[in-house]
Amino acid sequence: MRSVKRLAIALPILLLFAVAAGRAGSKADGYLQVTDPCNLSFPADHGPHPGYRTEWWYYTGHFSDSRRHRFGFQLTFFRSRLKPPADRQTWPHPASAWRTDQIYLAHAALTDITGGRHLQAEQIARPVLSLAGADPTTDGWRIYLHAWQAVITPTRHLLRADTQHFNFTLTLKPSKPLVLHGNAGYSRKGQTPERASCYYSFTRLQAEGSLELDGTRHQVHGSAWMDHEFSTAPLQAGITGWDWFGLQFSDQTEIMFYLLRNADGTVNAASSGTYVLPSGKTRHLRQDEVRITPMAYWTSPHSGARYPVKWQLAIAALDCRLTVTADPADQEMRTPHSTGVVYWEGSVKADGVRESKRTQGVGYVELTGYVKAFDSPM
Repeated sequence: MRSVKRLAIALPILLLFAVAAGRAGSKADGYLQVTDPCNLSFPADHGPHPGYRTEWWYYTGHFSDSRRHRFGFQLTFFRSRLKPPADRQTWPHPASAWRTDQIYLAHAALTDITGGRHLQAEQIARPVLSLAGADPTTDGWRIYLHAWQAVITPTRHLLRADTQHFNFTLTLKPSKPLVLHGNAGYSRKGQTPERASCYYSFTRLQAEGSLELDGTRHQVHGSAWMDHEFSTAPLQAGITGWDWFGLQFSDQTEIMFYLLRNADGTVNAASSGTYVLPSGKTRHLRQDEVRITPMAYWTSPHSGARYPVKWQLAIAALDCRLTVTADPADQEMRTPHSTGVVYWEGSVKADGVRESKRTQGVGYVELTGYVKAFDSPM
């Protein structure tokens, strides 16, 4: 447990923008960093980028069975480099099959929306002796940790998570081309060029597969979302956390927006997002174009944290006004055996108007820094 706590201090959350970097950038403390467009190329860049300190492959989505029982899911794999590449020559010798400068972590969650409950699991392992890792396949990549895996090919993503409380196996097929956020995938997270990440998404994937819960197997279908991001630089000083929204609408559009919260309650100017049209074309969303206002809060009986769980989201440039609501409120993630961080990651529903037409949607929201601000002493 002591080593897990040290890892938690070194890696504040290992989630969206905890650290930032880019493949073609310069080195910082022996790690690569992002300073300009990432020049991503696929399928190669679906795989790992070991020169950067942190990386994650993030899946969420919603599906239902033939009885219209509704579920949400999360499956996220994290890769973290524990020592910079330049330090490899200082390692003890002789070499060992157990020695590695990387570590893999994973979080899985199932929200039983109809039943109003949230189940979660976590894992951590070294990428040695086939315990975890990211390996090339004939046409893509396999990211795995024990029995959990995501296999990414040009035509589909295959997910599997086996936990004590639930199991799911899903096939996800892209309905749209992948989206490069920011400037060709170069996504700013602060005021200086290196405070950035390489970031892309599949914002709409058709999902089908099977879910086992409480001894019952459900055949399910629905939609999903995938993020892949890698980085090195820490969050800018004064940013206490972020609110991230990934929303899919009935008119076949999607919105991604991350709101970086400053210690004084203001929104950091680096906050931004992407609007995806039905055709797959995108429009960058600046911080000053989006207004997100909390309307209701929920206090966790587990951690005592107070989270927003209902928001008004307005984007004047898109003639868009939405109400976004957690579904249900209790979707707090507690990860004492992996990242050691408490955060809220959950299913939401959306309802409102865009261009004077009614629109509805579903999505996921991630809320960090509510239990303990990221700029607080550890």
